[in-house]
Amino acid sequence: MKRIQRLSFLPVFIIFVTSLNAQEVHYNYDRSASFATYKTYQWVDLPGPGGAVPDQLIDQSIKRAVDEQLAQKGLTKVETGGDLQVAYHAIVREETGINLSAFGAGSGPWGAWGGGWGGFGSGTVTGQTSTIPVGTLIIDLYDPTRKQLVWRGDGTKTIDLKKDPDKNYRNLQKAMTKLFKNYPPQAGK
Repeated sequence: MKRIQRLSFLPVFIIFVTSLNAQEVHYNYDRSASFATYKTYQWVDLPGPGGAVPDQLIDQSIKRAVDEQLAQKGLTKVETGGDLQVAYHAIVREETGINLSAFGAGSGPWGAWGGGWGGFGSGTVTGQTSTIPVGTLIIDLYDPTRKQLVWRGDGTKTIDLKKDPDKNYRNLQKAMTKLFKNYPPQAGK
């Protein structure tokens, strides 16, 4: 008889938790806006909390990633008088994560989870909590003539500012590509 390999939920759980860390994006827009008429844009800073990040290098990276996407959409950046005004909000919040470890003492083909065919043997699952920073970046496009927000997109992902800055920028570019896939919006999609 073939020996049944040990079954483990841990790899499946790790894959599930890792998929939760994927970039999540959303957008909304003013259905009465004529997006075909917007040809230029300018950056504006928002006053108060929740505006631009205080780190000048991260601020430059965010703006550069957005500039790349808007250029691909046919918009030209200007210093003043843009058809659109672009601003961003950056928010970082702390979430609690749980790291699980399983130790088995059972015998038989299923180890800790089976203890053989007859029952569930002994095993221990321990957990440790940790704090995980989660960043949300909100991009707003305003029509200054109408004095109206016409498009808003946001992306959320776990972040690690201690990582390689090039890797962080590539992740930022991926998030902006995914986000601006929805600009200009297509009604009914």
